[in-house]
Amino acid sequence: MSSGTKRVAVIGAGLAGCEAAWQIAKRKIFVDLFEMRPVVKSPAHFSNDFGELVCSNSLRSDQLINAVGLLKQEMRLLDSVVIKTADANAVPAGRALAVDRTGFSATLTERIEAHPQINVRREKVDNLRQLRERYDALVVATGPLTEKILADDLKKILGEEYLYFYDAISPIVYADSLDHDVVFRGSRYDEGEGDYLNVPLDKKSYDMLTSALIESDTVPLHPFEKSLYFEGCVPVEELARRGPETLAHGPLKPVGLLDPRFDSQPHAVIQLRQEDKAGVLYNLVGFQTKLRIGDQRRILHGLPGMSEAVFARFGSIHRNTFVNSPRSLSESLSLLSLDKIYLAGQITGVEGYAESAAIGLLAGIFCSFELFGLDRPDPPSTSAHFALLRHLRESSAKRFQPMNITFGLFPPIDMPRLSEPKRIARRQKHTLLAERAIQSIPFYARSVESL
Repeated sequence: MSSGTKRVAVIGAGLAGCEAAWQIAKRKIFVDLFEMRPVVKSPAHFSNDFGELVCSNSLRSDQLINAVGLLKQEMRLLDSVVIKTADANAVPAGRALAVDRTGFSATLTERIEAHPQINVRREKVDNLRQLRERYDALVVATGPLTEKILADDLKKILGEEYLYFYDAISPIVYADSLDHDVVFRGSRYDEGEGDYLNVPLDKKSYDMLTSALIESDTVPLHPFEKSLYFEGCVPVEELARRGPETLAHGPLKPVGLLDPRFDSQPHAVIQLRQEDKAGVLYNLVGFQTKLRIGDQRRILHGLPGMSEAVFARFGSIHRNTFVNSPRSLSESLSLLSLDKIYLAGQITGVEGYAESAAIGLLAGIFCSFELFGLDRPDPPSTSAHFALLRHLRESSAKRFQPMNITFGLFPPIDMPRLSEPKRIARRQKHTLLAERAIQSIPFYARSVESL
């Protein structure tokens, strides 16, 4: 390595790895981006493209009044390659940002491979210490499906056991295989036709569904592993076991929807969200499952309007791995136990596509500045990005769990006493928090561009 030339290795070309590589490369640092596919396949990936979305195709709400919508807007202002690519491949999803899954990954791969400062290496990495000796810094963004040999190597460096949980994904069906005399289009609370397809369930159909979910066979876990689910992605059969009306008041809630056949609200509704720009594929929202494929087919074919449904993908389950960040990472997202090895994405203990990419963005900025001997440029304390950092830095190490972005992580804001209902007052509070955050980001964006 010639003097004055900085080079960083980024391991993993998922959302966080691509974002970290992009942020480092745009600051004139050479990046070797290591991706093990196709040399080694993970149990959840199907293609060799970067940033493959293995769960939902939605990056969730795009409204500023929602914390994740605010986070994405901040990322746009910070030149996020992931959000820029998502916007370019968006499909109709009401107030959410959902993408054409294949188009998104293909576009992201093209942009990363075309960057003159990024060199893609399709290789498997097993030893972080050895790789660190060849680079000025490493960014580990191997995600929740970190390959076992590398995970064991990282565990040795950390000197402690990983935390872990299981994440289930939803089935995907072909829209033209549904009975559209029964399945109707509509979005909760939205006027007009709406962006979702809806499977209406009366009380009898709902009770049959919950009974079938409880009684059906599931894919067993390894005997040495615990069943620890992230609360935002609990399998539908696990929710059904929590009580007879849990689903009807959770992911299958019918509020804001009317079955046009009867002009009345069903007892419950399964919503299907568009997967691709052509509207060929739809996934079952909130129907993530670890049921065996035969049981999935039988149960779903028994639902109104789905007797002849054709599945492009059945639900499945995979292990998610993350480190105890409050105990393992510095405020720069680097390992306390080994200098200049940064972690990014879900492996740090954030949950969600946007959150993972945002931590990749910050890891890339922090790494770049520190390589040039400059102070770490924290985002504004009022921002969604800093709220995620607060979770990783300040959570209790004894009770650390993955978390999505939420306004509960933001510093409080002074609010006048309001006589409105709590729901309206909360909305006003979130609006003020979002406005405060957005006002602070442009200055931060200009300051980190100065490197």
